[in-house]
Amino acid sequence: MNAPGPGPLDPRPPSPLVEAADERFAAHGVRLLLKRDDLVHPGLPGNKWRKLAPNLRAAVAGGHRALVTFGGAYSNHLRATATAGRLLGLETVGIVRGDELAGRPLNPSLAGCAADGMRLHFVPRSQYRGKSEPAALARLLAGAGAADAYVVPEGGSNALALAGCAELGRELRGEADVVAVACGTGGTLAGLAAGLDPGQRALGVPVLAGGFLDGEIRSLQHAAFGGPAGDWSLAEGHHHGGYARVPAALEAFAADFGDRHGFPVERIYVAKLLWALTALTGSGAFAPGTTLAAVVTGRP
Repeated sequence: MNAPGPGPLDPRPPSPLVEAADERFAAHGVRLLLKRDDLVHPGLPGNKWRKLAPNLRAAVAGGHRALVTFGGAYSNHLRATATAGRLLGLETVGIVRGDELAGRPLNPSLAGCAADGMRLHFVPRSQYRGKSEPAALARLLAGAGAADAYVVPEGGSNALALAGCAELGRELRGEADVVAVACGTGGTLAGLAAGLDPGQRALGVPVLAGGFLDGEIRSLQHAAFGGPAGDWSLAEGHHHGGYARVPAALEAFAADFGDRHGFPVERIYVAKLLWALTALTGSGAFAPGTTLAAVVTGRP
């Protein structure tokens, strides 16, 4: 297979940066910008394109015919990898957390993966947790029939992905004081922070409960850049009960925000980011005169 030229992996950078006039921010002297990274690629929006594209190029350059990756039942990363495989003509295998899901009707996310040609392999949670250990990973890959596939880590976060996300930071140099992004595995924040100018700060809003991301981000930056990179912090406590949990209050907030600003708000990541920024602004977390950029990483 030839390395991809113009076509499947072509983005449309830089993604638009638009002002969002919103009295909930203006009342506190805060200017809100939306970095519409959901528009960066028609099939792979936002951080999914930025993290996957470098890995996809490496897979094709290495002569791999298949991709294998990991995720839960509602993983946007699995969905994006399946789409990427279809666009490039690569086979895809998704190792899915939870063998209790095998044989059940597929939810819309997994059904979309299957429609794009991804072969789903369900494994017990105990086996899934061991995927960071080389021997356990080898067993998982062999069991999924993917021993020779190019491995994309859960969430797509590795050194190649961080280099892609650093470009997002470079696009925002000089544009905002604080650049905020929702966090799953932490790779987007780790790369984003590295790309920003000195004096700019990256703020991550975790969408999972657990408080484990600090160490993960430091580890990712060490692998990608050799050590800490950029000024970043985490705003914990805005996960609304955990990953893929969208209670009624968050649903109403997302619908209202979308109506105010004219775009559909993705619920699992983007809604929690925007909720957190609205709450933090209301509590005085950002000084008057702050320009705040929210990275819109995905579409519903």
